Amino acid sequence: MHQASYWRTNRQRLALMGEVCPSCGAKLFPPRDVCPHCHGPAKEPYAFSGKGSVYSYSTMYHAPEGYEGAAPYVVAWVKLEEGPMVTAQLADVDQEDVYIGMPVEMVTRKLHEDGDAGLISYNYKFRPVMQTVA
Repeated sequence: MHQASYWRTNRQRLALMGEVCPSCGAKLFPPRDVCPHCHGPAKEPYAFSGKGSVYSYSTMYHAPEGYEGAAPYVVAWVKLEEGPMVTAQLADVDQEDVYIGMPVEMVTRKLHEDGDAGLISYNYKFRPVMQTVA
């Protein structure tokens, strides 16, 4: 990803910022100019909670070029509490512990370092919901 597009999409990647359609109330991620549900304009910013559950998942054993050191890793289709589905890598969990319906929460994590300058790119990932001790 080029640095210009990295910074342009920074809010949706680091804070799960999407949009809500003012016409029908649909919550959209990623942001779009037109609501896919009612075809009205959808330009109202919306901050998602970052909470959801694993809808489906797969373990990646052969990573794309530049990410070989991360393999094996789990990629999941996460259904956010607000409705949209998001594809993301799972973090802080062993692949054998992942299950359909597992509650997860968004975290911001390092994606990779770019070139000799070492520019670090971050993105959202999801991890199992942390249990609070009473």
